[in-house]
Amino acid sequence: MTGNKIDSIDPTDEVLPPRSLVLFGLQHVLVMAASPITAVFLVSKALGFSDALTVSLISATFLICGLGTILQSFGPAGFGARLPFIMVPGGAPIAIFLAIAQQTDVQTAVGAVILTAGFYFLTLPVFRRLLRYFPPIVVGTMLLLVSVNLVRIYGGTITGKQGSEGFADPMNVGLALATIALTVIFARVFTGTLQRISVMLGLIAGSAIAIGAGYMDLSGIFDGPVIAMPQLLPFGMPKFDFFAALPLIVFSIISMAEATGQTIATAEIVGRRGDAHAIVPATIRGDAVASLVGGLFGTSLIITSGENVGIVRATNVKSRYVTATAGVILVLIALFAPVGRLANALPGPVVGGTAVIVFSIIGVIGIDLLRRVDLREHGPMFTLATALSMGLLPILVPGVYSQFPQWSQMILANGLAAGTITAVIVNAIFQHLPLEQFQEKCAAVFRPE
Repeated sequence: MTGNKIDSIDPTDEVLPPRSLVLFGLQHVLVMAASPITAVFLVSKALGFSDALTVSLISATFLICGLGTILQSFGPAGFGARLPFIMVPGGAPIAIFLAIAQQTDVQTAVGAVILTAGFYFLTLPVFRRLLRYFPPIVVGTMLLLVSVNLVRIYGGTITGKQGSEGFADPMNVGLALATIALTVIFARVFTGTLQRISVMLGLIAGSAIAIGAGYMDLSGIFDGPVIAMPQLLPFGMPKFDFFAALPLIVFSIISMAEATGQTIATAEIVGRRGDAHAIVPATIRGDAVASLVGGLFGTSLIITSGENVGIVRATNVKSRYVTATAGVILVLIALFAPVGRLANALPGPVVGGTAVIVFSIIGVIGIDLLRRVDLREHGPMFTLATALSMGLLPILVPGVYSQFPQWSQMILANGLAAGTITAVIVNAIFQHLPLEQFQEKCAAVFRPE
């Protein structure tokens, strides 16, 4: 009887003893902790935020990640998948957020996050029809452009501003290279969970070297209040500009596609009963709510992470109560101010080295997607070539569109937006528009009146 009762319990609904919940939940937190810290640190350094604002944003990011994780784990009223998910700031959205802020201002970037969260809700009923326009050739190209752009931007946290005193200081560059090398060593030497947190271990080891070399000051970590309360609308009222928000809106379609794959894969791994496809809208609604609330606290998009699925597979612990516990831990970390001050004390070169290798991995993922495409065919070849042309030009030659109208710069001068939109259009021309119809449209355009 008891055995039948146990068998009738969905693996995701199993409630473990409190000690196990805390232990396994903490493991999830350790895997993802570097993501919010790195995201906020890099954006803060690039935009010149004050230390106090940086600490507040770190607290806000941990808080929204924690609340979003709890939401995805429990899924009240169809908001959340009721699966063991962890939510994090996405790598690509961070790059897009920063690009929008640099082109306009941070209030417009925050407005773009809120507009994108609203777009999630508007598009959800029809988004599956849009997925045909985002095959591997398009997504792979976007990830490659994201990687190049992020490495270019965050390389500046290693070298400092060109022309400034101390630019490309060998000690700073050495710290970054040591961090990268240690991350690779940890990834090679360790196995299991330690291997999965090799990025975080590399960050810790690089920071230890910086402390030994006198490049990291820990004296102010416990100065000030112990409890941190994130600030609502830290940059003032958001500004809403559709053209500025377009790159993030375009990414949201890809994010929904990723959420679809992650939901189906995770449901299969944990043995979730029922139709996994039916859960997908709940996952996306959870992402939308977390991103909307995050925007109000000054963060970029907060989305469901597939990285922690590896822990579920390795430990065979499938309970969503474990990730809910991880969410509670994240909320507690958010309210503990010394954690934010510790993160803010991390040396720029160490965090920059971590970011360079993490965001280069995004490029590797893009290349892996492109490997699935036959680039010897004219369609994929020209799709990739034209997308890289439009995407890399503003990344490698900043200011190339500086004399164009301001509204057009929102798209053309953003390599991620220009490249991705180009990939979508060119791929659609080759794959979804019959040749005869395309020829007729071209003839209509160029036919003299």
